[in-house]
Amino acid sequence: MHLFDSIGAVPTPGVTGLLDIAAVAWVLYRLLLIVKGTRAAHILVGIMAVAGTYFVAVWLRLEALRSLLAMVAPYGVVSAVVLFQSEIRRALARLGRKRFLGANQRPASIDEILLALSSLSRDRIGALIVMERDIGLRTFVESGVRMDSEVSRDLLLTIFQPGTALHDGAVIIQKNRIAAAACFLPLSVNPAVTAKMGTRHRAGAGITEETDCITLIVSEETGAISIGAGGQLERNVTIERVDERLSQHFGGWLRGFSSSPPSKPVSPTPTGVGSEYR
Repeated sequence: MHLFDSIGAVPTPGVTGLLDIAAVAWVLYRLLLIVKGTRAAHILVGIMAVAGTYFVAVWLRLEALRSLLAMVAPYGVVSAVVLFQSEIRRALARLGRKRFLGANQRPASIDEILLALSSLSRDRIGALIVMERDIGLRTFVESGVRMDSEVSRDLLLTIFQPGTALHDGAVIIQKNRIAAAACFLPLSVNPAVTAKMGTRHRAGAGITEETDCITLIVSEETGAISIGAGGQLERNVTIERVDERLSQHFGGWLRGFSSSPPSKPVSPTPTGVGSEYR
């Protein structure tokens, strides 16, 4: 009887209350999207388990357990900041780069990149291309060989030609120019990527976990093309799909690619790493 009385005593939320509930639900939803598929997801499950244990201890009046968890709780905030520092940094970076007015323009260099990807995929030459958007990649540019060259199909094919000094590592494109080659990138910590892919694909996904760039990866084993964005990889894509994703990512209109795309390659089989990026 008391239960029904207490339920009836709960006030009916007004318009402001409904907006408040919707805002909280949206924030929680975005937080879950940020940690989804990362190691932080498992840590979050552990934190929720500890919180659930605390409420059970209160409900069952287990004073010793409740006191222990209450004593540890103040340190949990600092621990959460340390454990989730990469996710917090990524979330703040995404929030800061939101465009409320206007849109990015489709880079003029895309057509040259698509031509290069088609040749690299056909000849099964490994490649990793990073295209900067809003968040700067200066730190990673400085790790490679500076070039500041115009983007062209022939130059990209020359850079990734096996046996050349710039073959290993990534090419970073800034403002329609090749800023640097043979750059070192952070490797992904996403279990879904690290368990299946080689170093080149892990690097292509890892840089997108920290910035808003997009990466294009060509497997030297099968010629398969992959796209990295937002910490995720889309594998075995066609040239048309690359064109579409680039146009969407940079906010421009989709333009067709006149050359015939390579035949769809088979799914690559992960192997050991024999060079810096495979």
